[in-house]
Amino acid sequence: MSDSNSEENQTPGFETPPVDNAVSKDQESSVSERFSEVMGTINQTLGKIDWSQMGKYGKAVGIIAVVIVAQVIIKVVIDTINFFPVVPGLLELLGVVVLGQWSWQNLSTSDKRNAVFERVQNLRKEYLG
Repeated sequence: MSDSNSEENQTPGFETPPVDNAVSKDQESSVSERFSEVMGTINQTLGKIDWSQMGKYGKAVGIIAVVIVAQVIIKVVIDTINFFPVVPGLLELLGVVVLGQWSWQNLSTSDKRNAVFERVQNLRKEYLG
């Protein structure tokens, strides 16, 4: 059954031309021309905007852009740290040591616990009202 199908699919004297995956010069120039047109349109549109009116909105967009860039940078740094197999374990150990030291210094006696509780309550009143 498969023999008859393979014979039917082959036509004598027909060869498929080789596929060239390289981009031709015409396509490259059309892409660069199209890119130039789009960038020109964007520049024209941005030139028409009255930037003095932006005020709060411009600042908000700027802050959001900075936060996004900062998050991307932080993710790259964390991924780089996680790339090394020993470093994440050492950082976890460091976190446990720091937490233990802070707990010993601030939670060992009832007076120290009450002082921490009062500081938390004061911060809560200050920020939440």
